[in-house]
Amino acid sequence: MTTALPGWTQTYAGKVRDLYVPDASPEGDQVKEMHGDVVLVVASDRISAYDHVLTPEIPDKGTVLTQLSLWWFTQLADIVPNHVVSTIVPEAVDGRAMICRHLQMFPVECVARGYLTGSGLAEYQQHGAVTGIRLPSGLVDGSRLPEPIFTPATKAELGSHDQNITFDATVELLGPEKAALLRDLTLKIYRRAEAITAERGMILADTKLEFGLDLTGAVTLADEVLTPDSSRFWPADLWEPGHPQPSFDKQYVRDWLTSTASGWDRTSDAPPPPLPADVVTRTRERYLEAYRSLTGEDLNL
Repeated sequence: MTTALPGWTQTYAGKVRDLYVPDASPEGDQVKEMHGDVVLVVASDRISAYDHVLTPEIPDKGTVLTQLSLWWFTQLADIVPNHVVSTIVPEAVDGRAMICRHLQMFPVECVARGYLTGSGLAEYQQHGAVTGIRLPSGLVDGSRLPEPIFTPATKAELGSHDQNITFDATVELLGPEKAALLRDLTLKIYRRAEAITAERGMILADTKLEFGLDLTGAVTLADEVLTPDSSRFWPADLWEPGHPQPSFDKQYVRDWLTSTASGWDRTSDAPPPPLPADVVTRTRERYLEAYRSLTGEDLNL
């Protein structure tokens, strides 16, 4: 559902985020005069899983994603610049939107993994490697890797799956210098974030980052960062390799969808069923708990 915002025109609606650019109105002209070439990034309360946008929405999810991203941008400011210009946004999206620099985005998802799970686990079980990186034998779901690895993926359109690719394929897409820079930045950010989460009794299993180039050609961290939608966070005291871990992310929704309770067959063409009220409530609580555990503060809603 499109939200009409004075001074802005919607140009994109993704699974979770909507993008707006300044329009030709007086309000839009004022934005251009103040900030130049910018885009308004709005985090909705939509939730997606298995490449489907689900119903109903998760209340306050967009605010959690935005505010947590802003918190992380501050923690990472000495490593890489980010795209945030201002958080003074239209009242209708206050708290869940950011005015950001317009970037030329790199066509890869930059993924760092410190633990084996998800698509990385599936690839390891089939090939003994993840995106061409050989790993020790005997690893199981939730195993800590000897060291964090960079496992990029191609970006997918709505309804399609992201595809893991090798570093060599990334070099073909970006060139050797940019590929190496994004790899090194991704792993540096992961290590910083892993240390911060460990201090808070949490494990950062993996995370997905996006980068782009600003008008000066500087590599810039974009989109969301280290949120429950882009990362797997596990309680450290409950970590037990060998099975799926309890999590602060949307794994709770995934687990319900693949349970017999949902009645949904992932292999069919049928859309997922609506989420029950208790799943919505508990998912919202997990997002808020993730914010509270990481920042040490309750989110002001």
